[in-house]
Amino acid sequence: MLITAGPTHEPIDAVRFIGNRSSGRLGIALADHAAHCGWAVTLLLGPTSQTPSDSRVSLRRFRTTAELDALLRAAMPHCDVLVMAAAVADYRPKTTPEILGGKFKRMNQTFTLELEPTPDLLAGVAATKRNDQLVVGFALEPADRLLESATAKLHRKGLDLIVANPLDTIDAGTIEAIILGRDNTHKQTPGAIPKSDFAPFLLNEIETRAACCTQPNIAGARRS
Repeated sequence: MLITAGPTHEPIDAVRFIGNRSSGRLGIALADHAAHCGWAVTLLLGPTSQTPSDSRVSLRRFRTTAELDALLRAAMPHCDVLVMAAAVADYRPKTTPEILGGKFKRMNQTFTLELEPTPDLLAGVAATKRNDQLVVGFALEPADRLLESATAKLHRKGLDLIVANPLDTIDAGTIEAIILGRDNTHKQTPGAIPKSDFAPFLLNEIETRAACCTQPNIAGARRS
């Protein structure tokens, strides 16, 4: 199982960056629980102070979207399941090596920062997945359009499952989510639950789907 978690930090100069408030707790909790259940787990983790507690989790760190992209491309061919829980930046500062090597000086005037879009990592890896691979995405959206946006993202990006959760999930200790399947199934948490409790909730759904993939040894061979 390949899991991504945490934020990305996109550099403005050598000391400043654009980031987000993702803590990585959910992806880390899933990695710990999956390892405990016998999965061989690789966790790609962004710049956060949180770390997995299970020593069996293979940990690789990234900071930027580009670094995560490279790690994903290398690891995706070797996994049975990808859980894309990282909060990846949609935009990054458009900068140069000269700027990245220095620091902007404070000025008593306005300053304009130009942004450029980052690659859509989830859509990119989902487009390369084999029939025996399962890809799980996340949709963090305002509550009033949560299901609509998550369903559209599920089909637009070619995912097998998507976890729809409202904006207040980010950097919180709990999650209230709905798991949507490409086959129009859905499973909802019993209200807001700790992210550590959501890990087995999600893993159970993943294992059910993985057992139905075209290679029947996926669900059995992973166990120790």
